[in-house]
Amino acid sequence: MVKKSRTEQPQASAQHAATPGIEGRRSRVERVDLIRGIERARGSRVLCYICGDRPGAPSQIGDDAVRPMYEHLKSFGDIEKIDLFLYSRGGAVEVPWRIVTMLREHCDHLAVIIPYRAYSAATLIALGCDELVMGRKAELGPIDPALSIAQDRGTAVKEEIRVEDVMSFIKFLRDVAGLGDQAAVASNVSILTEKLSPWVLGGIYRTHAHIRMVARKLLGLHRQHLEEQAMSLIIETLAEKTYLHGHAVGPGEAREIGLPVKKPSEKLERLLWELFEAYEDMLELRKPMDANALMGDNVDEKDVKVTIALIESVARTSAFQGNLRFKRIRQTPPQVNINLNARVSLPPNLDPAALPQQIGEAINQMIQQVQREAPRWVQEQTRRQSPVLRIEGRMEEGYWRDVTQEEM
Repeated sequence: MVKKSRTEQPQASAQHAATPGIEGRRSRVERVDLIRGIERARGSRVLCYICGDRPGAPSQIGDDAVRPMYEHLKSFGDIEKIDLFLYSRGGAVEVPWRIVTMLREHCDHLAVIIPYRAYSAATLIALGCDELVMGRKAELGPIDPALSIAQDRGTAVKEEIRVEDVMSFIKFLRDVAGLGDQAAVASNVSILTEKLSPWVLGGIYRTHAHIRMVARKLLGLHRQHLEEQAMSLIIETLAEKTYLHGHAVGPGEAREIGLPVKKPSEKLERLLWELFEAYEDMLELRKPMDANALMGDNVDEKDVKVTIALIESVARTSAFQGNLRFKRIRQTPPQVNINLNARVSLPPNLDPAALPQQIGEAINQMIQQVQREAPRWVQEQTRRQSPVLRIEGRMEEGYWRDVTQEEM
């Protein structure tokens, strides 16, 4: 393989250097300093991909991140070694292959740096790397995928069905319930067809097979060849035999199943964790998004501008931003008690014609105001008498932006 030259790294701008952190958060120039420190320690170029998991405003690995990621890679040129600094709870299972093969087009040696969580689709990305740098808190997860009901593979999270949960139900019928006969299993599978369409069930089966195929292809990209038996052990363990989706696979367990895990030095681990904490603060990952507090008592809808994912390198910063719209869903009662008390009457013995003109005009204005305000009063009283069923949140106008020149 041709040795690739390392390109010169761009310097942080004076504007960034002069800008202090916001509310104690690290500025871009401070994060770039940490990235440079990791690059010096590793002899690499570092690309950071952070999918936030803030409660109420989560994100996931999506195909819309591939294009902005490529802009970062273009600034790298062709180099010897790339380190992908990764944090994510998962995402679309077809994206890891696209990301890993794209990264490998720009380097000879690909490593992933995992400071904390790299679950599901993020674990798949790790499988395609020659080296896994895992700190003490680093965690991989099972590669049991989820099928998006809305078929949206972008960064914003949609409703999902866990594929292995469905496959485990079929296995339960055959192995645990003792329904060895194919006809008996088929008759009980009708429970699934009542809940899910044939197209969804077909997609579940295809995803079940796809995840194993992709995992094998990713492991086959390693510079140091893995034997077929070693690849089968890794895939079987992560795809099927790690039965709980939330199970965390630490560095020791990852090493035991045959993954090329490397322990960072104490100095490097401090840098990795410090950079992760900077992103954790930026995306407010430890601060749940409280929809009730944001809306208050007097409104049922609220738009909040949020940043839910980041791609960052020395050269630039890309952020997935959008408006998160929260809405209270209420159940209107069959009867609403509306009490306006809007009648205006004069004493019976008083002739309206005898009133001064100004007083008559004032009364007419008051009546007109009551008529204008009546719909709002009805709406407000209806709202107050309608119990809240749930709160829904959805991302609107979400897309990747270049925010290099902004302070985040």
